[in-house]
Amino acid sequence: MDAGGSGFALSPSSFVVRCAENKAAGRRWPCSGSLVFFSAACGDGKGFSAVMTNQLAVSVQGVGKAYRIARNAEKFYHLSDAIMNKIKNPLQRVERETFWALRNIDFQIDRGECVGIIGRNGAGKSTLLKLLSRITPPSEGRIELYGRVGSLLEVGTGFHPELTGRENIFLNGAILGMRRSEIQREFDSIVEFAGVEKFLETPVKRYSSGMYVRLAFAVAAHLRTEILVVDEVLAVGDAEFQKKCLGKMQDVASGGRTVLFVSHNMHAVNMLCSRGIFLRQGGVVYDGTAEGAVDHYLNSFSASTTLETEARFRPGTGEYRVVEARFEKSVYDPDEPKVLRFKLERTGRPLTRLHLSFFLTDEKGVMVTQCDSRTHNFWMNDAPVLEGTFTLQYPWLKPGEYRVDLLIGSAGIIDKFDGAATLSVSPVLPFPASVPEDAVSDGTVFSVFEYQQDTSCLAAEPTENIA
Repeated sequence: MDAGGSGFALSPSSFVVRCAENKAAGRRWPCSGSLVFFSAACGDGKGFSAVMTNQLAVSVQGVGKAYRIARNAEKFYHLSDAIMNKIKNPLQRVERETFWALRNIDFQIDRGECVGIIGRNGAGKSTLLKLLSRITPPSEGRIELYGRVGSLLEVGTGFHPELTGRENIFLNGAILGMRRSEIQREFDSIVEFAGVEKFLETPVKRYSSGMYVRLAFAVAAHLRTEILVVDEVLAVGDAEFQKKCLGKMQDVASGGRTVLFVSHNMHAVNMLCSRGIFLRQGGVVYDGTAEGAVDHYLNSFSASTTLETEARFRPGTGEYRVVEARFEKSVYDPDEPKVLRFKLERTGRPLTRLHLSFFLTDEKGVMVTQCDSRTHNFWMNDAPVLEGTFTLQYPWLKPGEYRVDLLIGSAGIIDKFDGAATLSVSPVLPFPASVPEDAVSDGTVFSVFEYQQDTSCLAAEPTENIA
């Protein structure tokens, strides 16, 4: 069957159940990466048929994903505690509720489109990509994928830690549905792009996170899948690698393949994508130009709802939560130290050596700076209530509005509060001279600098000869 013209549709029920039904009926169940489209008749156990399409790459119709989550359940950090509680309270019931991570999602994506999927944490972006990558089935609705899907959702996905880099390239390619000859044809390009030539025979468990993500991205981008799905994993790489990846994704899209890109880097979304989908609370709020989606994303921080800021819906294990974050002044001058007061509360077991991370994003969605307490060997110790201040002295910020995200961490993320505070910088230049606009229009921040001229190389003034 021609790889360019067929698709794979997912019914709301489990892949395993659908596989068993087809096997019992003597039908061939497609393996990962196969290009078979299931008609509605398949859901009734009557078989499937292949169809051809011209331009469509992805079709999502009324899709939803629900999870059953425990409500007010007691947390246990040791297995023995959980067992003893069950013995003492055999009739105790855990109250559960249905949480819809996605609901009523509808959109279509044509071949060759590069689409940015953006939204705040908890909006449902990663869940949507997992549905499109066939990692988990939807609870309702229908998904049709016309072509093989290559996905890069998190560092190490599809990699076996005990296998070498070389072996994992072939393993990952096989998972994506590629033939061995296809993988061999792209092998040299993958290795060159990832820059891991010296470590090909080393088990990937010994790779750094940067090496992991370079190799994973190289495999997904070079193998000839028709649809490339990329989550926010590029943040692991350095600036040079991120630039390299964005260039590769542009090449992929211009070559007629479809790219779905999730990122909190609005500059990258604007640069790479021609179309943007903005998700909020599990639904599509905007589907249009990338610029329009970015505007909706940035405006969402000034119109936060209780659901988005409520602690239990934020990422993290939740032993501590940010309950307050505010700047001491409403407006600062560019060269003035900006002081943020914060308050944390313990909501779980006590931990020691907590670190904090401060992320500052401008009104264009560009991350201006990250200030992590570990770089200054600063740690916070346990207390029921933790209070403190953070002072940003440099760089000098340009006039405008800024968003602050706060992260509490230990061994992992404890709490990530996007939009914890906002900062306004007045339109006052911090320099001694008045200058035209083109002298300060470029760049993200104001720098502290000075110019000097080396006078030793100046020619001496000529003297007049007197007869």
